[in-house]
Amino acid sequence: MASWGRRSTAVAHHMRAFFTANKTAQIRIGTRRYPFFNPAVSSALVPRPWPSIINMTSLFLVNRFTSSVAGSQAGSRHADDDNDDNLVKKELAVKMYSDMVTLQIMDTFFYEAQRQGRISFYMTSSGEEAINISSAAALGKDDIIMPQYREHGILLWRGFSLQEFANQCFGNKDDVGKGRQMPIHYGSSKHNFITVSSPIATQLPQAAGVAYSLKMDKKDACVVAFIGDGGTSQGDFHAGLNFAAVMEAPVIFVCRNNGWAISTPISEQFRSDGVAVKGQAYGIPSIRVDGTDALAVYSAIRAARNMAVNEQRPVLVETLAYRVGHHSTSDDSTKYRSLDEIEQWKTDRDPVNRFRKWVELNGWWSEREETELRSNLMRAIQVAEGRRKPPLTELFTDVYDLPPSNLVEQEKQLRETINKYPIDFPSDVSL
Repeated sequence: MASWGRRSTAVAHHMRAFFTANKTAQIRIGTRRYPFFNPAVSSALVPRPWPSIINMTSLFLVNRFTSSVAGSQAGSRHADDDNDDNLVKKELAVKMYSDMVTLQIMDTFFYEAQRQGRISFYMTSSGEEAINISSAAALGKDDIIMPQYREHGILLWRGFSLQEFANQCFGNKDDVGKGRQMPIHYGSSKHNFITVSSPIATQLPQAAGVAYSLKMDKKDACVVAFIGDGGTSQGDFHAGLNFAAVMEAPVIFVCRNNGWAISTPISEQFRSDGVAVKGQAYGIPSIRVDGTDALAVYSAIRAARNMAVNEQRPVLVETLAYRVGHHSTSDDSTKYRSLDEIEQWKTDRDPVNRFRKWVELNGWWSEREETELRSNLMRAIQVAEGRRKPPLTELFTDVYDLPPSNLVEQEKQLRETINKYPIDFPSDVSL
């Protein structure tokens, strides 16, 4: 394998050695291989010094670094990385890359569809594709996903079709959620993907409870809950971690530390050295990994899952990345960060391009395959946009076996209002 791939997966070697070491042992993590991120590149990402010796509270440090350092290391070789050569085989690597590209294309199309007024809202995962797809690749199909709102790549990996994504964003009659959720609030019981909810961090205490139920039922599975760096300031983050730690629930908390919580940089979000140290405070083994490196994320999540399932305990994984896109289509991030900063990350640290170079170096991908992959999404959007909306009755079903009188009255009033002012309501909604 290419030396770039060896360097990328160095974290896996250290993690495996660490987890198999004596519990009271210490491990030295060198700063040579993982130089810290340069704060001059981003005003949001302000590092603090970190000790080179840590105990078995299990905090792994793979620092966010600048493109110049990444470039200088691309051809480096480390002898202790050789054990990871066979970690990702061709079939897995090709699926990971194709799904990363599909996710990137899908985000672009839906973002533009919103800008054209065809859907009401959208959020991209630009800059965080590796976190999505590599996490999905490292997990089992029975593992339960409790997303925040940038994890649609995991649903893609598990078989949710482009047409199903389009149906949800357009809220048509074929949407599995019956048009009741705003765009990108996906959910699928078939794929063990709990429906996205807008309130921040509410899924974390729930994840601890769901994971404990898996433990009681002796399931060979875990729960994986996602949160952003801003969400770690919510009380539910601390409640969720504490519950999971005390109950020894098999749950992986994945924090996407992308530098920004909407317009709030992490330098104004907390004074701790990132998020991984917060897991330590609750007695939870914690891993920090380069979130733009698909192989490193795969290694970290794989190790975390092994610990969560086999040792029946929670794990926290902090993925360091950068939110290249706006927070959502309701945001203009150029108001609080420079275009130069965004472009540097987009050009030099794009996780999709990084992984493509590694796949191509192995001879597993070509330009022809790239072109074919990029031709399918537009058809799904066109089909979804042409479908009718769910009937009006779907607003009032699936909650009560027999609707209470107040809902019956509301439905009656709504029908009367639509009949009286039909021009003010969509014409493609069946009464």
